[in-house]
Amino acid sequence: MFATPAPWLRRFQPARASVSQRERLRAAVGALIGIGATGALSAGLLGLPLASAWLIAPMGASAVLLFGVPASPLAQPWSILGGNLVAALVGVSCARHIAEPVWAAAAAIALAITAMFALRCLHPPSGAVALTAVLGGPAVHAAGYGFVVTPVALNTLLLLAAALLYNNLTGRRYPHSQQADSPHPHQTADPVPTSRLGFSAEDLQAALKQYDQVLDISVDDLQALFHETEAQAFRRRFGQTRCAEVMSRDVVAVEFATELDEAWALMRRHAVHALPVLDRARRVIGIVTRADFLRHAELTDPRSIGPRLRALLARTPHSHSAKPEVVGQIMSTPVSTASDLTPAVELVPLMADVGHHHVPIVDAQRRLVGMVTQADLVGALYEICLAKPPQAARPVLQPTL
Repeated sequence: MFATPAPWLRRFQPARASVSQRERLRAAVGALIGIGATGALSAGLLGLPLASAWLIAPMGASAVLLFGVPASPLAQPWSILGGNLVAALVGVSCARHIAEPVWAAAAAIALAITAMFALRCLHPPSGAVALTAVLGGPAVHAAGYGFVVTPVALNTLLLLAAALLYNNLTGRRYPHSQQADSPHPHQTADPVPTSRLGFSAEDLQAALKQYDQVLDISVDDLQALFHETEAQAFRRRFGQTRCAEVMSRDVVAVEFATELDEAWALMRRHAVHALPVLDRARRVIGIVTRADFLRHAELTDPRSIGPRLRALLARTPHSHSAKPEVVGQIMSTPVSTASDLTPAVELVPLMADVGHHHVPIVDAQRRLVGMVTQADLVGALYEICLAKPPQAARPVLQPTL
């Protein structure tokens, strides 16, 4: 039997990996391509044989960040470009003006960190760039401030170009936004509905300011993680009610070639505000709403809504028309859909924050099987709350006299 490690020893245990094998392979292949391309192109641009390519060691550490954690604030373009250049400038200056190598190296690291904080381009491998400028040997010292351009700027730009291309081609958004941004669909000052009872961006900024340490995660990712945690807790409390259980199944739909007057008549007859647009296999290819009709009627004056709408709906007697004639010409695409197995609670941000009023529900083949509206969702959440057993009230302790 192994003894349980002491509490202070547990702090040295690595955290459990939450990254898939596929993501690990993606990062490793990216570093392989990035470093290989940077070294080969550097050699070619400098007119050197491939074996003697001037590829500085800190690029290896930069590659770990750019391909392994591309969402990190420390891996963003300004961080690597600004950090490496300012660190190289500081390192060369310290090497030229401080005779003792140890003190020159220490001063270079300290001043590089200070400059990177001031310029908001903190990049850990840049510390190695500053150290290389001081301790890199006669060739680096002979290059002087030319070291900043070749190889530091050259290597940095090539590696950054590889990261921009590779990360986006493999499904990783890069550069990664470092701002918490929750746009309101109505362009008003109110926070989006899902943020009114939870924490706000201002709350998060205040907490980070009080924490007063650098976190290797962007503010928007941190906010998204908190919101997802709240959503997970909501699912745990209220169960896993699926879209299939709350959706309307008898959905009125149209095809691409459905004429506008027919679609409008269907909306009025069934008192609905949106119609999914399907292909012949009943796959959802778009959605047409009353707002689409009004937008294409080109309304400039509320008093002209009647004549303008009638003009849009009127069928053109000849074969060629300058105005839209069928639903496919005015529908909204792409359309946000959800699976019939999706937990219904996941549609709350889509409707409350993004502003969707109708979400078509599809099966595994993307064929329409139902529709969830805001009314469906409100009714379902109301029923879930009613079905939840009330929590027992905590006893109130009376003071003893």
